[in-house]
Amino acid sequence: MNWTRAVHHVELAASECARLAELPRTTGPVRVTQLWAFAAILGTPAELEAVEAALSLDLPAADVAWLTRPPAAEHWLGMTRLARNPISVLWRSAHAPVWNHRIVRPLLVWAIETGIDEAALTALREGRGHAAGLSEPSLDELAARLADERAISLQSLRAAATAYNDRQWTPTKLGPTADALWRASEGYLDLLDA
Repeated sequence: MNWTRAVHHVELAASECARLAELPRTTGPVRVTQLWAFAAILGTPAELEAVEAALSLDLPAADVAWLTRPPAAEHWLGMTRLARNPISVLWRSAHAPVWNHRIVRPLLVWAIETGIDEAALTALREGRGHAAGLSEPSLDELAARLADERAISLQSLRAAATAYNDRQWTPTKLGPTADALWRASEGYLDLLDA
């Protein structure tokens, strides 16, 4: 997709986040508090296959391990219609830093407290997203962040493996349980490789 269309998808995502934030808390399954853009959309204008974004949720960090999806994430995406767009979403806890080894110098585009950041969208349009994003962490900060992420990911992996083991012999569908186990495993292994 061309650059203008990619930025449009970020704007649409921010608008949808704002729209859902105005609904009563009982309406939505999860509470998204921030939208961050990262990766190629922060660079100079170019053709992109997809836009990468991180959604911060009002959930404890232990409930949003790296590369996992909270139970109601699919429902939230369906309510926003973002799942139909070329946006690759990673889920993060609002109670921990959004950045890590793959989410580098992210740019805050929308926050529940402040709304859509027009300056951030302008920076994206002009190909200045990297300059407007968060500062790069020091090597010590990154190492500490990865240690925290690994601990949470290992806890998630253990919980998912236990849940799978507890349910694998029951006559129910294992799809959601198996998917959770796979995502937790993938997240932990990705962090080990970082």
